[in-house]
Amino acid sequence: MNARLLLPLFALLLATACNPPSSNEAPKSDASKTDAPAAPQPEAKPKEAEPEVAVIKTTEGELVIEFWSDVAPKTVENFKKLAKDGFYDGTLFHRIIDGFMVQGGDPLTKDPDKELYWGTGGPGYRIQGETNTRADRKHVRGVIAMAHSGHPDTAGSQFYICLAPQPGLDGGYTTFGKLIKGDEVLGKIGKTPVGQGPSGERSRPLTKVGIESIQIVPASSIPQ
Repeated sequence: MNARLLLPLFALLLATACNPPSSNEAPKSDASKTDAPAAPQPEAKPKEAEPEVAVIKTTEGELVIEFWSDVAPKTVENFKKLAKDGFYDGTLFHRIIDGFMVQGGDPLTKDPDKELYWGTGGPGYRIQGETNTRADRKHVRGVIAMAHSGHPDTAGSQFYICLAPQPGLDGGYTTFGKLIKGDEVLGKIGKTPVGQGPSGERSRPLTKVGIESIQIVPASSIPQ
């Protein structure tokens, strides 16, 4: 299987024309009139929400993902919600292809008795695809994207993380973030020995590589 600015409103003060004062008459200002309306104040600029990241704690270490809400806002919110609900806790990376990608997010992988169906599970709904062809949002190593069953609008919870550039996937899958910490962990997961799965593809890990938890935290809380 190949993831406005509120312009401040400035008050425009209109000055009224008046005759120049005589030499023995003091200048007058409209501001001295008690019935003059107060000038409106600029609206306060709303405080922008702090960016969040996903800390994916795996059996091999931690992966930290930044989100691309600019191109995939609905996908990002779906991933965050599932993570906060604990949906991904205890799931496995059920498909690993060295040099290609690692795939996870299937709740069926929590049950060994359903191994024959691993890769087919989801949250019980589908989300609309948010594919794009931006040059800075392509499939490169560390990019996370949504897996689907033949069409971008059939994604749900399963995702994959690229182990190398995959230009053939650009525009066909929703990329929604990128790894910013834990590249060595990603590489280790990618090197997991695999065997043949039910479909005949050699991508089924021979040892369990799991997701213990995914936490959504402020980006500022991650040590640089």
